[in-house]
Amino acid sequence: MNAPYDGDRGQGAGSAAAPSGGTPAPPPGPGEDPATPGAPDAQDPYVQDAYDHDPYRERDLSAQDPVTEALYDRAAHPPPPPGTYAEPQPLYEQPAAPQHAPDPRVWAQTPAPEPDGPSRHLPYGDDARTVQFTGVDDLVTRAGEETPEPDAFAHLYRDQQTPGGQVPPPAPEPDPMPAPAPKKSGGRASGLLKSSAVMAAGTLVSRLTGFVRSLVITGALGAALLGDTYTVAYTLPTMIYILTIGGGLNSVFVPQLVRSMKNDEDGGEAYANRLLTLVMVSLGAIVAIAVFAAPLLVRLMSNTIADNPDANSVAVTFARYCLPTIFFMGVHVVMGQILNARGKFGAMMWTPVLNNIVMIVTFGLFIWVYGTSAESQMGVTTIPDEGVRLLGIGTLLGLVVQALAMIPYLREAGFRFRPRFDWKGHGLGKTVKLAKWTVLFVLANQAGVLVVTQLATAAGEASGKDGAGFLAYSNAQLIWGMPQAIITVSVMAALLPRISRAAHDDDPGAVRDDISQGLRNSAVAIVPVAFAFLALGVPMCTLLYASSGVEAAQGMGFILMAFGLGLIPYSVQYVVLRGFYAYEDTRTPFYNTVIVAGVNAAASAACYFVLPSQWAVVGMAASYGLAYAVGVGIAWRRLRNRLGGDLDGAHVLRTYARLSLASLPAAVVAGAVGYGLLKALGNGAFGSLVALVVGTVVLFGLFFVAARRMRIAELNSMVGMVRGRLGR
Repeated sequence: MNAPYDGDRGQGAGSAAAPSGGTPAPPPGPGEDPATPGAPDAQDPYVQDAYDHDPYRERDLSAQDPVTEALYDRAAHPPPPPGTYAEPQPLYEQPAAPQHAPDPRVWAQTPAPEPDGPSRHLPYGDDARTVQFTGVDDLVTRAGEETPEPDAFAHLYRDQQTPGGQVPPPAPEPDPMPAPAPKKSGGRASGLLKSSAVMAAGTLVSRLTGFVRSLVITGALGAALLGDTYTVAYTLPTMIYILTIGGGLNSVFVPQLVRSMKNDEDGGEAYANRLLTLVMVSLGAIVAIAVFAAPLLVRLMSNTIADNPDANSVAVTFARYCLPTIFFMGVHVVMGQILNARGKFGAMMWTPVLNNIVMIVTFGLFIWVYGTSAESQMGVTTIPDEGVRLLGIGTLLGLVVQALAMIPYLREAGFRFRPRFDWKGHGLGKTVKLAKWTVLFVLANQAGVLVVTQLATAAGEASGKDGAGFLAYSNAQLIWGMPQAIITVSVMAALLPRISRAAHDDDPGAVRDDISQGLRNSAVAIVPVAFAFLALGVPMCTLLYASSGVEAAQGMGFILMAFGLGLIPYSVQYVVLRGFYAYEDTRTPFYNTVIVAGVNAAASAACYFVLPSQWAVVGMAASYGLAYAVGVGIAWRRLRNRLGGDLDGAHVLRTYARLSLASLPAAVVAGAVGYGLLKALGNGAFGSLVALVVGTVVLFGLFFVAARRMRIAELNSMVGMVRGRLGR
């Protein structure tokens, strides 16, 4: 309407307005509007009858809205009686303070429990059986394959997108049910899964062939002084490589290499060529110095061998054949990391298998020509020069083949090596500072190895018995460490991404829970295996190293028994240190390694001076586990403080204690059974095989029964998982 509306200038629509004179208005007559008697709008012909249709105008505030009025059911919801309405609050004023304090029974109520079932951890109550999750890898993999969806409103702006305002003809309508495109068999996701499978298979095969290599070496050279001379010479290149370039190369230069490949315009090719050239030049100089100083290096490793002219001559000859492998170790690592940065993962995992095969063939030829150590009784004074050259050339050839086998993979990946000596000003120098803690970590670790090598070779020579020296120590340690590499590393491989994400998100509770889970899950297998080494170490070694003689094999069995229980703190230490690495803390692991190496060296020296020579190396093996037990105590306390004083210690300790209680009687019975079978059937290969098989079945059978009776949750979970995989 065109007339101005001023009916609300009083106290409100529908309220009585008094005249300005202060006298009350007369009561309304019949037919007169009772709401606005005497009001200005009462004489307005446009608004005087505006509210006559509403019988509730003073009672129903919502009647001013025609939509609400139409939807309001007055029969079902009658209006309240007059006089019960709350006074309207003026705008922009604070509400009146309540008369009483808030009731805690209202605002402090316990929230309703989260519903169980598939939707427990899903937002918006989704059903886990019908929700499809897309991982980050899948999103990244299919990012290049996705096509943008057409804009549903593009036709509205089509005349603005073409010159001249001409509307192009509409695109033909697609079929209502297009046939799905055939799914490619390849793709980045499948390639990633395939690469992971290739890496896992290569690592497993490499470990198995490496174990066979140690068996053949022991069968050819024995576990006496001759075997120790070769083991010292074979250990020297690895130790020098790690002390000089290896530690920094793996921890510092390789990340820089990957970063340059992602950021540089040439894909990091120039940086890779500079790095490979620098490594080759540096390692070449190190090899030249090491070969010249071979006698000094042999003395540094073992005074006992250096003081024996025949043993020193053989060890120096072996060392001069083995030391050039330092060069090929470094080249192999750099080439492998260049391939990894280009998405080629299999070569670095599979090429060590070639090295093991070459060495197995070499020592197999030696056994074919000269016989096993038990047959030939060969020593440092009787080994022919041709035999030394055969073993030395075969050892060097294995590393050469391992490194050269990377070249075809590099060519396939599009990398061409061109020596570059423009090292200055390209970031190679500053990265050396980043490797400080890693180099110190390696120094501390290798210092402990050096002390043990000196003491073990001296004890083996002083005992006059086979299987009491450094080679026996190395072989027993190789067997002892395999469960750690297979079980604990595999368990933590699945948890490490979660731990790293939780540390990045500053969630110490999640880090604690994942570390606790890793410790308890790995303990289900590690604890009974450690007791199995303690109970069945002798039949295990007499079976595997029978070619070296019964005395040497039994000596290695006793060393393996001494190593046995140390597997538990060794595994715990590995898991606990992952917590520091998740927070990018490398200084704490360094200090922990210094403590472990110091305790190991001191305890090994005490065993050497206190125990008889025949049992000194056995004591050194036990000292290794003791050192890690001390290291675990220190690392545990530091990580607990890092996570706010809680590392779920009671839960973890209870799990390990119950697993140990279930393993102890099983180990006693299995050890007695194995010892009895060895006495009845002899210490040969057949008797050792029967004792090992029967003892293993007895040990794990009794352990399983006891653990189920004790209701160890982690074992029940593992059994349920295995049954689920088998479909039972």
